[in-house]
Amino acid sequence: MTIVTQGNPQNSRRGLAHTLVEDLSEKIRSQQLQPEDKLPTEAALMQTYGVSRTVVREAISKLQQARLVETRHGIGTFVLGLGEAPGFRITQEQVGTLQDVIAVLELRIGLETEAAALAAQRRSEANLVAMRAALDQVVEAVEAGRDSVPADFQFHLEIARATQNSHFSELMTTLGNTIIPRARLDGSTSPAAAVSDERRAYLRRINGEHESIFDAISAQDPDAARAAMRTHLANSRERRRRAQAGLK
Repeated sequence: MTIVTQGNPQNSRRGLAHTLVEDLSEKIRSQQLQPEDKLPTEAALMQTYGVSRTVVREAISKLQQARLVETRHGIGTFVLGLGEAPGFRITQEQVGTLQDVIAVLELRIGLETEAAALAAQRRSEANLVAMRAALDQVVEAVEAGRDSVPADFQFHLEIARATQNSHFSELMTTLGNTIIPRARLDGSTSPAAAVSDERRAYLRRINGEHESIFDAISAQDPDAARAAMRTHLANSRERRRRAQAGLK
């Protein structure tokens, strides 16, 4: 993976470091990098990502602050277990019930409605391309009967990136696709459920809500983007509340 950017040198360096942090963070959270694994050397990271030593050191510093890695002087930098990292996160165990999911959706409403508005104001053409690609992957997964959660999360992550405020995307990356847990709670774990007409119709409605968000961001209309995101997440919350009421 080579990272390429243009523009102001300082902003470019920060952007490169942020992208490197996101990539390594995702590898740690997806357990491609296991606790106690040693990170590649600075020279190896420079070569792999096509960045300077300054960028690598800035990225490692951010990972240390997030308690995802620690540097042992004279030995190297090692991955910490997520259980050792005190930073905020949402684990699989914390979205094990419908009530848990409703609580997470309340958090997302507070976070992502404003992110959508900022994205509408600040998005670049590259951001739109990334959002469109994620939406196309969602549609492809739904029509093929595959799990659409990773692509769904990617769409929301690309909106956070389009705010041009790294705190939004860093928080979304920290939360991970656990915040979109429908695959574990809507009975979709079996192949039959994954391709049922009812499930496809449900996911197409969600995709329609996604398209409304994308259209508002593309049109650079922050009020419409905020409203579309709130509608999308509030609808998800209400669907969960109805499901919870039906279980009682």
